[in-house]
Amino acid sequence: MAGHEHDHDHNSSEIALRVEAVESLLREKGLVDSNLVDEIVRQFEEEIGPMNGAKVVARAWVDPAYKRRLLEDSTAAIAELGFVGVEAAHMRVVENTPQVHNVVVCTLCSCYPWAVLGLPPSWYKSPAYRSRIVREPRTVLSEMGLDVPADVAIRVWDSSAEVRYLVLPERPAGTESWDADKLATIVTRDAMIGTANPCAVES
Repeated sequence: MAGHEHDHDHNSSEIALRVEAVESLLREKGLVDSNLVDEIVRQFEEEIGPMNGAKVVARAWVDPAYKRRLLEDSTAAIAELGFVGVEAAHMRVVENTPQVHNVVVCTLCSCYPWAVLGLPPSWYKSPAYRSRIVREPRTVLSEMGLDVPADVAIRVWDSSAEVRYLVLPERPAGTESWDADKLATIVTRDAMIGTANPCAVES
């Protein structure tokens, strides 16, 4: 497994527990609608947050010079597009190719590049994903709907407080005439984690 040793700051876990406690209290008092909270979280998980990363990927697909900078100094290249912050301070972008498929995990907790991917999905934080993707990545990816050909190597990258990973997916065939804005619409959060591939779907 590729990656780095963990040196985690567990303050984020303490904050999460406090937020959960406050949210529960507000729900009990009828001050917060549970469905509304769930919908806001869903939007940040699947739509608002991941669009930052999608813009990074789309720019790399249409701009070879930017792609080189992104692979050489990911943090600086991502910052060029205005996406900065503690969770994006130590980024590394890994590129999918016809020979290699990359997937990201955090084996000890849930280190994740919030600034470019929004909120982490619940399955990313689950013990089952964190342990199994390391031991049997091909099987887990298949269970998640992504069948990686047997002749394609799978590399598992372990995110930590010191480095967070973003997968640069392969650009789908049939998108040669698309501009960056249109390309960004097909780049999903899961594709940037490595558990899915983007698909060219005409709107």
